[in-house]
Amino acid sequence: MRKLSVLLVAILVGQALLAGSPKLAYSWKNPAYNGGTFKNIMVLALNGKSANRAEFEDELVAALARPGEMVQPSYAYLPRPDATPIDIKNLRDIVQGQNFDAVVVARLTKNVSKTTYVPGEVYTPLPYYGTFYGYYAAMYPVVYSPGYMTTERIAQVEVNFYSTAQPDGQLVWTGTTNAFSSSSVMKVIKGLVKIVTDELEQQAIIGHQS
Repeated sequence: MRKLSVLLVAILVGQALLAGSPKLAYSWKNPAYNGGTFKNIMVLALNGKSANRAEFEDELVAALARPGEMVQPSYAYLPRPDATPIDIKNLRDIVQGQNFDAVVVARLTKNVSKTTYVPGEVYTPLPYYGTFYGYYAAMYPVVYSPGYMTTERIAQVEVNFYSTAQPDGQLVWTGTTNAFSSSSVMKVIKGLVKIVTDELEQQAIIGHQS
């Protein structure tokens, strides 16, 4: 019974970790950057499905918005179907024409399916004192667990914050997440937006939400 209990706890802990939000595995702020705050920011999701890009941009726009500052999604100026690249000249023209002083760029660096075989095991419970039928009803479902295949989606995201004061832009901050389970897209997007916004506040790149 003890072995079985330990196994069940391990499974539950593992499921909780996979279901959690992504975390920042790497964060770096450019010590050479000495500019001021930003008043007009564009959010750009570089790759992935168009619907997911738009959802991410909307969520991050809402999270970054501060009084007296403007934050806008790239899709308002660069409508792109799936897997459509951006013309760099067009991008420059939009950044300059709309007077964006910063661009936040996010891209998927990993987006793969991971299939794992979980082997079946036979457990031998310790002697159980009680009624036979109570014992049978409690133990039968877990005495034998057949093997099965499990598939999950694994993703990793990089986010860069650029100042556009210089002609080619200057990196202000970069962060990369751990590899996380992305089976729930909306939950992942909300979690990712939160950790990015919290880190940008902590690094004093954006102001704290009032």
